[in-house]
Amino acid sequence: MKIRQSCNHEIVTRARRGQAAASTESGPGRLKAARLGTQKPVPISHVCLCAKFPVFFVYPPSKIEGTVQSIQEQIILETNLPGVERFSQGKVRDVYRLGDRLLIVATDRISAFDFILPTGIPDKGRVLTQMSVFWFDLLRDVTATHYISADVDAYPPELRPFRSQLEGRSMLVKLADMAPIECVARGYLAGSGWKEYRASGTVCGIPLPKGLQESSRLPEPIFTPATKAQTGHDENISFDRMASIVGTDVARQLRDLTLAIYTRAAAYAESRGIIIADTKFEFGFIDGKLVLGDEVLTPDSSRFWPRDTYEPGKPQNSYDKQYVRDYLEGIRWNKQPPAPALPPEVAQRTSEKYREAYRLLTGKEL
Repeated sequence: MKIRQSCNHEIVTRARRGQAAASTESGPGRLKAARLGTQKPVPISHVCLCAKFPVFFVYPPSKIEGTVQSIQEQIILETNLPGVERFSQGKVRDVYRLGDRLLIVATDRISAFDFILPTGIPDKGRVLTQMSVFWFDLLRDVTATHYISADVDAYPPELRPFRSQLEGRSMLVKLADMAPIECVARGYLAGSGWKEYRASGTVCGIPLPKGLQESSRLPEPIFTPATKAQTGHDENISFDRMASIVGTDVARQLRDLTLAIYTRAAAYAESRGIIIADTKFEFGFIDGKLVLGDEVLTPDSSRFWPRDTYEPGKPQNSYDKQYVRDYLEGIRWNKQPPAPALPPEVAQRTSEKYREAYRLLTGKEL
């Protein structure tokens, strides 16, 4: 069984970030980085690279319009915790190691089409963290998790000086040996699944009934595992292929737990006015026990649709970064550098969607 030690599958970016780029040597590659305030994009290359990256930039306060009020006063695109070991850096999160624990900090970065955009989304990191904390609590009778606390006062003393960077957007978790599989649950026909179904009548090789429409609810949720690619996109694989990677017993555990979590979460979310069309989970082992890790059921890891406007046969409105993708498609960006910055109204509207999803699911303001 092949297991990778990490809190999640987020990977460090190899990037060129504008003319102010500075190079940092680490391992076989070089991490090139510059101030995220530039208008240059960050093309993502999935390279496993753990490096110190002491850059912390804060955008000026942004006025957010809408009915869901924000308590966030700054946009954080990078964190800098001097004296704390940087474990990894992903598209959104900065991860630090403290012995057998990890500190996961969700920034306000947003990516689209394999580029980290130069514009941050107000409150995005807070939504991702607080929503994950909510789900970890709700699912505690379904699965064990890696979660310890999101209370800065309960963190080790050496982290407390960094409260302004951590409050509301960070969580302390147990270090786990992560299974190298992304566990995807699909309850509706959308995205790449819809494209495959139109071509072959299957989703990830699983036969489905004839006559389904785009966004149709599936007869029952399906499990579609994927490997985390070192370069490019994740690769969908069959259950048998997954079993050859992690072993048959573990593969069955991953499948059964994925579907159990999705079934519970989807039923709850629907009662709150949100359809979870699909989502992905990551699992690991702590002292030999399988636990749920990474982030859980957020707008970044899931496809959330408003229930009251759901109508099969067409694409659905969503509470995720599809709004950003639609904007980029609308301006006919060729998905090559440089990527355009988002206009303030697009960043604000995206923030509203994230915060509205949090309010609907939890019944609380951020």
